[in-house]
Amino acid sequence: MLRYFCCDHRRRAAVLASGLNGIDYLEVLDNDVPNNSDRQLILLVFLLKPLGANGLDADNIQIEGGERIRDIQVTEIVTANDSVEIRLRVNQWGDYSTYTLKIVEGNGPPNWLDPILSAINFSFKVDCPSDFDCETERICSPEPTPTPAINYLAKDYASFRRLMLDRLAVLMPQGFERNPADIGIALVELMAYVGDYLSYEQDAIATEAYLDTARKRTSVRRHARLVDYFMHDGCNARTWVQVQVSGNNSVNLPQGTQVLTQVPGQPRLIPPGSSQYEIALGQRPVIFETMTEAVLFPTHNQLEFYTWGDQDCCLPKGSTQATLSDHYPNLNAGDILIFEEILGPRTGHPEDADPSHRWAVRLTQVTVMADPIGGQFAEPPNNEPVNVTQITWDDADALPFALCLSAQADAVQGEQFLANVTVALGNIVLADHGATIAQEFLGTVPSPTLFKVPVAAGDRCQPTVPNPVIPKFRPGLATGPLTQVTAYTSPPSSAQVAFQRQLGTALPAITLQSELSSQPATWRPVRDLLSSGRQDLNFVVETENDGSAKIRFGDDRYGLRPSPGTRLSATYRIGNGPAGNIGADTLAHAVSELGTIQQIRNPLPARGGQAPESLEQVRQAAPYAFRVQERAVTLADYAAAAERHPEVQKAVATFRWTGSWRTVFVTVDRLGGRLVDAEFETELREHLERFRMAGYDLEVDGPRFVSLEIEMLVCVHHNYFRSDVKAAVLQVLSNRRLPDGRLGLFHPDNFTFGQSVYLSPIYAAVQAVTGVASAHIKIFQRQGIPSKEGLVTGVLEMDRLEIARLNNDPDFQEQGVLRLQMEAGK
Repeated sequence: MLRYFCCDHRRRAAVLASGLNGIDYLEVLDNDVPNNSDRQLILLVFLLKPLGANGLDADNIQIEGGERIRDIQVTEIVTANDSVEIRLRVNQWGDYSTYTLKIVEGNGPPNWLDPILSAINFSFKVDCPSDFDCETERICSPEPTPTPAINYLAKDYASFRRLMLDRLAVLMPQGFERNPADIGIALVELMAYVGDYLSYEQDAIATEAYLDTARKRTSVRRHARLVDYFMHDGCNARTWVQVQVSGNNSVNLPQGTQVLTQVPGQPRLIPPGSSQYEIALGQRPVIFETMTEAVLFPTHNQLEFYTWGDQDCCLPKGSTQATLSDHYPNLNAGDILIFEEILGPRTGHPEDADPSHRWAVRLTQVTVMADPIGGQFAEPPNNEPVNVTQITWDDADALPFALCLSAQADAVQGEQFLANVTVALGNIVLADHGATIAQEFLGTVPSPTLFKVPVAAGDRCQPTVPNPVIPKFRPGLATGPLTQVTAYTSPPSSAQVAFQRQLGTALPAITLQSELSSQPATWRPVRDLLSSGRQDLNFVVETENDGSAKIRFGDDRYGLRPSPGTRLSATYRIGNGPAGNIGADTLAHAVSELGTIQQIRNPLPARGGQAPESLEQVRQAAPYAFRVQERAVTLADYAAAAERHPEVQKAVATFRWTGSWRTVFVTVDRLGGRLVDAEFETELREHLERFRMAGYDLEVDGPRFVSLEIEMLVCVHHNYFRSDVKAAVLQVLSNRRLPDGRLGLFHPDNFTFGQSVYLSPIYAAVQAVTGVASAHIKIFQRQGIPSKEGLVTGVLEMDRLEIARLNNDPDFQEQGVLRLQMEAGK
């Protein structure tokens, strides 16, 4: 059960006042035992109240956790009815990680024990010497400020000049001279000119003649298709919409319900087809439409979090579960919730709430339960249990930031307790940008009026069979831009997956209805007609740069050609690209006659709207798209194919004869230094299968890690504490991400195959630490292999399959050791 990180212990006091018991604290006997063989093998568990008649045995105690040492068992237990102390003996001591001791009975805690205080975290190494503060660091720390964005797509003189001026504005916020005659502006323009010239030179080399001279978008699209390049026309945006309803019954919201951005002077609900609807359209709002049918419940408008009686709580970053107050019978796995901060944690004012603290999750599990002493926290307190709902969501939706659930206001606000700082919003439905235009008449396929000149026949008495010239029929759409959509699977596996789309799979949102001799038919859009059969009712939409679109049909070989006299009408959607990337809380109207709808809003901004691919982008990409190698022959080919996997930082391939045939061993370095486990090996093998040459086996393995051993003497300035400087040096030389977003020097992503380790970066990193006067490395070698060579040459060489590492983990000392000797300072 999730236990929040909270700043007070109200629940402990409540349990003391109730009939339940709970764990107060735990001690690990280390230096206090008379026999050294018993060190860290005896645990003292102290309860809030005497145990009484509630008996316990070793089967009631579980110890979970551990990194290197796991499955610790209780071998002996000593209790007394009139004592709060439980004495335990375990079969082995643990490592430096955190363990959890639980008192259980069956699958859960005993009924005489509080479910929250039935478990406690502890460490076997609490008495081990340490130079650092043992207080737990707050996990609700603010996020680091992101670095300024730079446009890496700058391609011509103007964009390069704008890029450098923007960068100078960031680096010199105090301002700089913008006079064209200034030497700084002259240098900027000179470099922009050089960049533009190089860009033009690259384009000239990389562009084929006909593709380069094309002016119309349709021509460029067809040229690109001949070299297997599909030009995309952008994609529409999506957003989560909350629909708040009233009443006592559920409300069915149909698929395709239109939702409009704010239109002044218009009501919340606009009847479809009414004069109000026409007036609203006249003000050109951005229109979204719901993508699925939704069942809405009034009780899901706003759901409150339950903090188990504690105050000043937060939901930590990375969380995938929480507890809601009350029961919600209609809340199910697969539903979408949005967590939103609605009050400022310091002031309690809604206008001070952080609008960036909003996050959508898809529930994977909903568990109904109760807090047996929850009534103790009510006003006034009572002895009734409180109904709660435990919710769990997908790991892909893990919180990217901490969410404040409850807080204490600052002194200006009287330090009052603020509940429901963050709430969960239900009745969420996915909507995408675009307005439907129904049954627009495109015209009638004309009959031939021209005929080809007949070829002279041998028998002049035979009548000449007319050979008509097929008339061109490419009807255009009246309005645009045409919406481009990607396939959507409902429900998505996670809330974030709904926004992960491939532009290459986007298709226009349009269908055609034809009628010939009272025989209706429906035509579907495709990317091109080259894969269509003779009888396939397919067509292609070709758009121009101004957003206009025309329909192109098949030729009875690649796709069916509509017969003369066929009447055609189109149902399509308009609205595409970045215009749909609206901000949060901009949708305000629903085109519906459902009077129970109380409010329409989008708590999160719309995203995913992409502009159509420009002609210049196609000219640069198309000539090289077909050159992307889709097979692996050489070792470099296999390595390059493996590196196309998003989780692979670097790969090295090796041919080996295994006795019957040649096997390709692909050694990979995963991002973040993660292990090459069986699951990832299977995934990467499937990724490489389409590249593999016949007759070759594939094997995937991890790198040969080389653990380092470094010993350093650090001299500290006289006015700095040695412990503080030591902590800073260890952090800079760690394998973790630092609080400011930088990587520690020995972070796994800083090293890869065959990369040598130099002394100079280590010295530079240590000398940059505040408080370091000087540093001297005394040992610099491969762990367990004494050698002075590294100190003499200043470098440790690595083999092609080796990767250096220094994790400095006390639980895994074989993964590298860093020893610091601190001198001087305080």
